[in-house]
Amino acid sequence: MTTPQKDVFTYADYQAAADFIRGKTEHQPEIGLILGSGLSPLADELEAADAIPYQEIPNFPHSGVVGHAGRLVIGRLAGHTLITMQGRSHFYEGYSQQQITFPVRVMQLLGVKTLIVTNAAGGINTGFRAGDLMLIVDHLNFVGISGSNPLRGPNLAEFGDRFPSMAQPYSLTLGGLARQAAHEVGLTLQEGVYAYVAGPSFETPAEIRFLSAIGADAVGMSTVPEVIVANHCGLEVMGLSTITNVTIRELQSGLETSHEEVLETGKKIVPQLIQLLKEILKKIE
Repeated sequence: MTTPQKDVFTYADYQAAADFIRGKTEHQPEIGLILGSGLSPLADELEAADAIPYQEIPNFPHSGVVGHAGRLVIGRLAGHTLITMQGRSHFYEGYSQQQITFPVRVMQLLGVKTLIVTNAAGGINTGFRAGDLMLIVDHLNFVGISGSNPLRGPNLAEFGDRFPSMAQPYSLTLGGLARQAAHEVGLTLQEGVYAYVAGPSFETPAEIRFLSAIGADAVGMSTVPEVIVANHCGLEVMGLSTITNVTIRELQSGLETSHEEVLETGKKIVPQLIQLLKEILKKIE
């Protein structure tokens, strides 16, 4: 069950959450990691970890979706201190864009400089297969284009400018490190544009053909609001999609997409994603 929508938070609201988290851990995180559907086991890799349920943190949204554990896990991995979101909240759950991005600004107040976002996505590019990993190089924000942007409302100048540029939402430097890491561990890393839609219904064949025609390589129901807010408050961002299913283009295909399929494939991809992330983290100074 979600809390009522809240569209405006004050700087003090973010500070209260950050202060609460500081009181629960001695770690000082430098990298944030947001885990998508079925990817929560990755947080178990963190060493000397402290775990905080979302429900305990002031103003923090918490997901009721299967596959999202709903905890902050703060610990060490590959020489860095990470604050990891073991699951996220979504617009389709009834939260506002401001609520689902609340944790990103809290991470910034805790000292995070780099944000790595992951998600489970449907593969649109016909060269993709279920089980692939995709580096997000750009995105299409359909929810934002239709008028629901996480920066809507009063601007908090403590975080950033009223009109932030989105000309380079994903760090070219981090993208380069991801390519190097994938090559060194022998993983194929696809690249592409991620389309953000509201959900929770999966896309129709006509919608998939439309998304393909305008340049989308994968589609999902998260990530982009977090990336916008991360850019607004000066974080360096990398995005990775796990391609958990191949989207359906034809009405007569007889195929169906299900959340169970997404979770099952996500579990199979986790070892590869862990291997890749560890190698990427080793390369981040």
